[in-house]
Amino acid sequence: MSTPRLLVLSNGHGEDLIALRLIEALRHQAPDLEVQVLPLVGMGQAYAGAEAAGELQRVGPRQPLPSGGFSNQSLRGLLNDLAAGLPLLSWRQWRIVRRWGRQGLPILAVGDLLPLLLAWAGGGPYGFLGTPKSDHTWATPPPPGWGRSPLADGYHRAKGSEWDPWEWALMGHRRCQLVAVRDRLTAWGLRRHGVQALAPGNPMMDGFTAPGPLPAWLQGRRRLLLLPGSRLPEALGNLRGLLAALPSASATQPISVLLACGSRPSDAELAAPLAAAGFTPAAAPPGSGASALWRRGRLELLVGPGRFAAWAPLAELGLATAGTATEQLVGLGVPALSLPGPGPQFKAGFARRQSRLLGGAVQPCQDSGELQCRLIALLNDDGERARLGRIGRRRMGPAGGSARLAALILERLLPG
Repeated sequence: MSTPRLLVLSNGHGEDLIALRLIEALRHQAPDLEVQVLPLVGMGQAYAGAEAAGELQRVGPRQPLPSGGFSNQSLRGLLNDLAAGLPLLSWRQWRIVRRWGRQGLPILAVGDLLPLLLAWAGGGPYGFLGTPKSDHTWATPPPPGWGRSPLADGYHRAKGSEWDPWEWALMGHRRCQLVAVRDRLTAWGLRRHGVQALAPGNPMMDGFTAPGPLPAWLQGRRRLLLLPGSRLPEALGNLRGLLAALPSASATQPISVLLACGSRPSDAELAAPLAAAGFTPAAAPPGSGASALWRRGRLELLVGPGRFAAWAPLAELGLATAGTATEQLVGLGVPALSLPGPGPQFKAGFARRQSRLLGGAVQPCQDSGELQCRLIALLNDDGERARLGRIGRRRMGPAGGSARLAALILERLLPG
């Protein structure tokens, strides 16, 4: 019997992380499965560790784009990506997918229209995990003071789904063996249009451990999680706005600010904005896993590359300008405040949509001053934090989605 093979397409850092979680579950259930991944946006760095361990192989050209994969949010971003070589990159990626499809080998697309379209164009069997779209984003009222979107909301309401007719056609094609979406409301909307969509669970909530007793280095301190994102230079600009919202150096309570990041921004890249915000370097507490500590009065800011999964369950409140990580945080029952910037990703429209998606468990703020006021109010209101946390848990769903999705993929895409 030949070794089963699967090509996974993903189009963004958050999608890469979701696909990686799913691949881990697949290989747990089918250890002989050979997986190749084609990151359509960026370098696919989320896959590096699994590739080094021999769990998968990255294929295809990889090229960072000026928009960071968000050319659909502005004409300028699209033009910059086109000038940076997006057409040639897409053509080379299409050739890889086409060669795979001609062999009749299965493809799993993770993301939105781009990977779905490429999987269909491959000519072979494919499945689709639709990660970004949810009908909650138009069925939920916008946050107060952030305006309405009557045209967009009316358009989605008329369709009964946030997914569009051309996406329904690709999902309903005879070669599409599996469609999975992030929640039951969205699956129901697609089924009304003949797409046999399932909502077996959200892989984004897998991989977290239940919080135990607070470690010694956090006892007696309030706990904030800071998520500036990972795309530079946007992440550093957003970080400055979040730092400006932190309580003053004379705060009456000791506060630990846990800055969870990836390999970027690095400690060196963080030094300038932290120093400009009045922080001075100090020794990190033993057992924290922090690469650096910065202090300003009773505030301690710990830098933790790769510490998100360990630190997120310890937080009381998040301050965020991130996408996937913010959703995971509120899914753990930790509400968040967000602060949109100039983009290209975390702009006002993105923040409003994220708030609606998560039922208000993340609340956007107009500026650093408003964020600071809300931060202090929420830290002093245990009941409101708990209420928002319950909403976030409901919107994101429980853990276990990766294993259920992996079983469906093995059944429908990789039979025998």
